[in-house]
Amino acid sequence: MESAATPMMAAPSTRTKPILEVADLAVSFANSAGGPRIQAVAGVSMTVHPNQTLAVVGESGCGKSVTAMSTMQLIPRPPGRFDRGSILFEGQDILSFSEAEMLKVRGGKIAMIFQEPMTSLNPVYTIGDQITEAILLHQKVGAEKAWDIAVQALKDVGIPRPEERMKAYPHQFSGGMRQRVMIAMALACQPTLLLADEPTTALDVTIQAQILELLHELQRTRGMGIMLITHNLGVVAENADVVCVMYAGRVVEYARVFELFDRPLHPYTRGLFNSIPTLRDRKHRLTTVEEVVHDPEQFKLHGFGGALGELVPWWPDAPKGVRPAIAPGRDEYALVQVEPTRWVGCFRSDWVEQNPSPRPDLDYRRGDA
Repeated sequence: MESAATPMMAAPSTRTKPILEVADLAVSFANSAGGPRIQAVAGVSMTVHPNQTLAVVGESGCGKSVTAMSTMQLIPRPPGRFDRGSILFEGQDILSFSEAEMLKVRGGKIAMIFQEPMTSLNPVYTIGDQITEAILLHQKVGAEKAWDIAVQALKDVGIPRPEERMKAYPHQFSGGMRQRVMIAMALACQPTLLLADEPTTALDVTIQAQILELLHELQRTRGMGIMLITHNLGVVAENADVVCVMYAGRVVEYARVFELFDRPLHPYTRGLFNSIPTLRDRKHRLTTVEEVVHDPEQFKLHGFGGALGELVPWWPDAPKGVRPAIAPGRDEYALVQVEPTRWVGCFRSDWVEQNPSPRPDLDYRRGDA
C-alpha cells in the first residue's frame, strides 16, 4: 500500500471519453436574512462515462440535487449563482450556454428524472401531451410520429395499454406508474446522460427494484451514462459503478463501488455505513455519524498503516488536535488522490499544496476485471 509520502500515482488510462466532467463547481444562493451567501456546492468534481452509473450519496442538503440541477442549468439566477468551475458535456462547457442553446440540450441529450413525480407532472395536461411536447421540441418529427414514439416509450417502461394511458391524467396513475411516466418522458428522446434524482423515493421496495432494473436495462441497450442521486446505500451497492460521497457541498470520498464498501477511508463514509442496521450484527443502538466524526482516531486514513501525517481527512468541525495548520486565506479543503482509484477530501496542508492531485475520473463498470 502506498504511503502518503509517496507521490500520488496517476489514474489508470481511460478507455472512453467522459460524457460529463464537473470541475471545481461552486454554487451559492443569496441569503434571505441578509447575511453572507449560502454555499450549496463548494468545489465539486466528478465524471460520468458512457454506460456507467455514478452514484452521488450523502445526507439531505449536502449539494447532490444542486449539482444535478446545475448540469441542466435549472438553478434560478438570482438568487443562485455559479461562483466558479465548469461542467463539460461532450467537451462543451454547459455553464457558458445561453438559454436558447440549453433548450436544445435539456430534455434531449441530457434528461432528468425528478424526485417527486406528482409535482413534476402537470396535473391539467394528459400524459400523452406532456411526453409528446418534449419529443416535438427535440426531434424533427410530426405530431403523429411523436405520438407513436411516446406510446413506445410508455411500452418500454412497462406501462400496460400505453395507447389508452396516453389519454389519462397524472392523478389517474399510482406513484410507481407516475415514476415510470417520468422515466418514459426522460428517455423518449434517447438522451446521452440521465440525471436520476432519488428515482425511487416513497415507492415500496418491489416497485423500487423494478424501476432500478428498468433503468439498468435501458442503460445497457442505449449506452447512456447515469448520475444516480440517492441516500440509500442499498441502492448504491446494487446499482452503482462509481460512488461520490458528499457532505456540506464537497466531495469527501470518491471510489469504485466495491472498494468503497470494502474499505471506506473518510470518517463520514464510515459513519454512514455504521449507522445502517445489518442482519449479521446485533446492536442495542446504532452508531451515529456524529459519534464517528467526533472521534480523533477516525481521522487516521484506515488501511494505510496508521496516521498518515501529511494527509488528514477534511471535516468542518474536526475534533481537537486533528486539524493541521492551514495558511491564512487558503481554502482548508482539497480533494486528494490517495490511491490510483480513490480520492479523499483532506485538509489542504503544505504537502497537499506541493503534490496536486488530478480530478476524479474513473472509467469503470461493475463487470470490469
